[in-house]
Amino acid sequence: MVRTKVDGALDGLTLAAFVLMSLIAGLNVVAVRFSNFELPPFWGAGLRFAVATGIFLILALVLRAQVPSGRAMAGAVLFGLLVVGSFFAFVYWALVTVTAGLASVVLSLVPLATIVLAVAVGLERLRWQALAGALVAVGGIAILFYGQLSLDVPLAPLLALVGGVLSFAGANVVAKRLPRIDPYWMNTIGLGAGVVVLLLLSRAAGETWRLPVSSTTWIALVYLIALGSVLFFVLFLFVVRRWTASG
Repeated sequence: MVRTKVDGALDGLTLAAFVLMSLIAGLNVVAVRFSNFELPPFWGAGLRFAVATGIFLILALVLRAQVPSGRAMAGAVLFGLLVVGSFFAFVYWALVTVTAGLASVVLSLVPLATIVLAVAVGLERLRWQALAGALVAVGGIAILFYGQLSLDVPLAPLLALVGGVLSFAGANVVAKRLPRIDPYWMNTIGLGAGVVVLLLLSRAAGETWRLPVSSTTWIALVYLIALGSVLFFVLFLFVVRRWTASG
């Protein structure tokens, strides 16, 4: 049985959470493509995370979670700007043009970028096992989506995906270095900060703010809010707090 090493302890629960989080993340890429068929990218992302922020706020208030302050508050804002205001802005915009398969291959570079960044800021030492695992993951995903890969893709969306990779890697490191903070408030603050950026980008791009009409878009949006945002970010913070950033 495979078990995860967490701060010196073997923890199968963290591994299970990581696997579920990875499955959700993979399906997110496909769901975003469906959302982009009807909704403008920045508005679609802003709508998704605005609702998710509201859900986290309700949970934080109902559970009477402790409101963060000082460095914890600033860190939560930075986390949200990197993940929602940057990573998802890049990804949503790129997925208007790029296929889900190609996007998955590029985004699989996140673990590799996280390892490099974590070592660069002194958060971790270089572990060759982690480096090899990240390279195997990239190769495996590339093989999985080989039939969908194409070089006939504009450069700008590919650069946007690379920007997304670097943003999420930075968010991994930020989340690991943050002081302990209630996850519901961290997501409320972080996602809320990111929503502001997404809606500003949407206005700047001249997008029309409207609700979906297609039932397919509604299904994709509900999935992205409930599982792809709320459950995903709860699992993400759970895993990154109990494992290394590059793990």
